[in-house]
Amino acid sequence: MAHEVRAIDAQSISQLQSLIAQDPIRHCLLAARVESGSGGYRNSFSDLLGYFDDGKLKSALLCGANVVPVNTSLIARQEFASVLSRSGRRSSSIVGPASEVLDLWSRLSFSWGSAREVRENQPVLAMREPSGVTIDDEVRYSTLADLDELVPACVAMFTEEVGVSPNSGGGASAYRNRVAELVSARKSFVRYLGDELVFKAEVGTVGSEVAQVQGVWVKPEYRGKGISVPAMAAVVKYVLADIAPVVSLYVNNFNTPALATYRNVGFEQVDTFATVLF
Repeated sequence: MAHEVRAIDAQSISQLQSLIAQDPIRHCLLAARVESGSGGYRNSFSDLLGYFDDGKLKSALLCGANVVPVNTSLIARQEFASVLSRSGRRSSSIVGPASEVLDLWSRLSFSWGSAREVRENQPVLAMREPSGVTIDDEVRYSTLADLDELVPACVAMFTEEVGVSPNSGGGASAYRNRVAELVSARKSFVRYLGDELVFKAEVGTVGSEVAQVQGVWVKPEYRGKGISVPAMAAVVKYVLADIAPVVSLYVNNFNTPALATYRNVGFEQVDTFATVLF
């Protein structure tokens, strides 16, 4: 049977959408890319590679800031790894289903060099109904007037989570603009105590009717004081009402307090991701 790796084109985009539909939560990031209309439905999408067998799309790979494997078989990962090895590393992470990510990384590590960190077990959690716990009515959508407090909180959270500052390498202005975009799109939530920002969260991705929450942060001195559960319950309420019928997120398995918070809110595990950070 003839097989090949090539860019997704206008004729195969419907096949890619069928792959996404098999597991919308797992493939939320790719769905967002396809639905964004970035560049429109062009003849070819150079950042979307497909593994085709007799002309039928079997697997895909998003090759942007993040490398994301989609429904990849062993042979597809072998072929994708060959392409990525030749092109060299241009991405800051590989993220997706744990078994696919870790196998793909094992095939790339010799050509791409050392990873900064490999997170092998990241539970993927989801909710389709509002939380049964009492929500925090003080949680609200952020506004541009919050940026001076919100951006430092986002930087602190990103640095704590990823291990590097988003402001490094002259990226402060671009990062502030990204936060402002989320605020303007009504995908950012905040909670204050008086004038002090103590909680924030964002919806980083929306695709295939799934909203992926990211950047959940409680100011360090307020952790363990009962803020996170009612605040996250409020975020879930907003997202389900205004953004998407499914709320999802993924979290490091070693982050015991975060896992406890999400489970108390009502999230249930539906998948397991892994992330390779560079």
